[in-house]
Formats: sequence, C-alpha cells, structure tokens
Amino acid sequence: MAAATLGVAPWLLSACAGAANTSGAAAGKPTSGPRPAASRRLGPFEVFPIGLGVQWHPGRGPQGVVDLYSSSTTRQGGVALIRRAADLGVTLFDTAEVYGPFMSEELLGAALQGSRRDRAVISTKFGFDVDPATGERRGGVNSRPEHIRQVVEAQLRRLRTDRIDLLYQHRVDPNVPIEDVVGTIKDLIKQGKVLHYGLSEPGLQTVRRAHKEHPVAVIQNEYSMLYRGPEAEVLPLCEELGIGFVPWSPLGMGFLAGTVDATSRFEEQDFRAAVPRFAPDVLPANMALADLVKAWAARKNVTPAQLSLAWLTAQKPWIVPIPGTTNVAHLQENVAAASISFSAAELAELNAAVAAIPIRGARLSPAVLSATGVEAPPKR
Repeated sequence: MAAATLGVAPWLLSACAGAANTSGAAAGKPTSGPRPAASRRLGPFEVFPIGLGVQWHPGRGPQGVVDLYSSSTTRQGGVALIRRAADLGVTLFDTAEVYGPFMSEELLGAALQGSRRDRAVISTKFGFDVDPATGERRGGVNSRPEHIRQVVEAQLRRLRTDRIDLLYQHRVDPNVPIEDVVGTIKDLIKQGKVLHYGLSEPGLQTVRRAHKEHPVAVIQNEYSMLYRGPEAEVLPLCEELGIGFVPWSPLGMGFLAGTVDATSRFEEQDFRAAVPRFAPDVLPANMALADLVKAWAARKNVTPAQLSLAWLTAQKPWIVPIPGTTNVAHLQENVAAASISFSAAELAELNAAVAAIPIRGARLSPAVLSATGVEAPPKR
C-alpha cells in the first residue's frame, strides 16, 4: 500500500525484487461559476497553479481513510476536503485506480458533481494489473489494450463522469509497445471517453514515440527541491514538445514542509521507512536543505510548504504540483502558495543555494526505482 500513493503499485516492490465532450477547464474556455484568482497552462489545459493529489487508502473501520504519512480522515471528511479545494479555486485533481484500489476515484467522483465537475480537470491513471471488477492486485503492470478499455469503463463509473480529462499510463509496460497503448487511447479519445493523455515516470524515447502517435499532454514525475532529477532531461523534453509537467511528491514526502527532523524515525507502514534518503545515517546531513527552506520561508514570510510549492511553479510556467493532504488547514496553506512569487534575483539565489546542498540517499528503493524511466518495447 505504501508505494501506491507515490504512483507505484504496492505489489511492485516484491515483484520487481523477484524478477468529444469537453469541459471549459479542459478546453481553456470560460466556465460558469467562480474563476480561480490565477491560472496557468498545463499542456492543453488551463488550471489553478496548485492541484490536489487524491491518493488515499482504506483506514480503520468502514469509513477510515489514510495516506502514507501518518495522516487520516474519514470518507465524509475526504469528500468535504475535495469540495473545499474546488471552492478555493483548485481545478486539477489527480488520482489513480490503484489508490485504494478504487477508493480515491470513488471519493473524487462523489465530491465533484454539478458545477464543481464542470470546472475540474480530473486526471487518473491505469497501468498496473488490478482486476477492474474486484480490485484484486494481480501483480506487475498491465497496459494491454483490452485491459486499458476495461479499466477506463470502470473509472468512468467510479468518477461519475462521462469523460476523463487526463488519462495517464501509470508506469510504462515493458511488454507492450507504446504505439499500441496510444492507439487504444486514441480510440477512447474518438469516443469522447478521454480528452487527453499523459505518461508517468516514462523513458525519454518512449515519450518521443508516444508523441509521434498522438500528442502527449502532460508528464508526471517526482520533482521537488529534494529531488531535482527532471531538470536534466525531462523538463527540456517537455519544453521542446510543448508538454505540461506535474510534479508528484512536491513537498518531498513532508520533508520540505518542515515535518521531519534529524531524529525522525518512521514506522514500518510509513512509506518513508523504505526510502534511502530518510535513513537514520543520512537524514541529519540532508537536514541542511530543510534548514535552507525554513530560512527562506521566514525571509518571505510564508510557511516552508508554501515556499517549496512556489519554488516549483517558479521554475517553469507550465508546471503544476499536486500536493496531497487529508487536512483542510494544510490544503488551504498549499492553495495560498499560488500567490507567492520570486524576483529574478531571488530565484537565482535560491536555486544556487539548493544546488549547493548534496542530498544523500536514493529517492526511492531499488525495487521501485526499477519501474521508472522504463522504455517500451519496439513495435514489430
């Protein structure tokens, strides 16, 4: 379960170790109801600068909802939080079938009805081998065309909508040519069931091949001050091809929000317990970055989380982070980051300071990392 919130199927840890109805928001056209105070382009979309990650799983009792960082709510509380986000102007909502499985899509669908749905860009993901009917986790990945079609039909029912604004392949399937995947998505687009598609943690050549078949709208990868890997090749590729970019884990799994210190230890069910950069032998050294964020937050009179989100949106005008939370106060704090800006001099100074701090430990465990940057097999 822990890996699923970060876009990785839970069973993949052991598996890898062992072996045209268009919403106004989606079209960038005026919509009824209140308009967000600010917006930016994300590929073909016009959205609020901060999105919401809906990445929840069953907690204690029939109404329990948990994330992976010791935060919890109820199903009713989750629906209320999503609605609050929409009322604050948030328009991009990100989820996946594997989050639950199914629970997150169900709660998002319950929350975004009526005028809220008309203003929302709903993104969800397929790609792991989950039984679309039962939620059984069968292990590994699955992007076979017939499976994609089954998953999308089930997602539309759970989301209570007639279209998915943005459909991601959650992870590249090493056994299915990307041309077959995109061909299936093109059929779904023709049917009006999907408006646009994206890729999550893909190989660079797979992106190019996919884009030749049908334009890729958005790439979703991990990106934050704690992990700046996309800056080397992924962001330049997005800029070249006109692809939007969505960072997952924009707050570094809580590290950049000021909730972790040098003595922090994580229980087994917490995802960070298996992440090398949070290990006890390297965490004290990595706190230099957290201290820098806190110092800059004080300088800008904002919170560390707000500074971290604003830093991301300042990197490129087509980046939209999707912090997740079960806490309404944190939601409101995150949304307020949209109003924070940096002068050119401030941004250059902060970027240089961040680059000067080496981060020790890998961003994910070896098993999870093995599913990132995968290239699809050639079309024969």
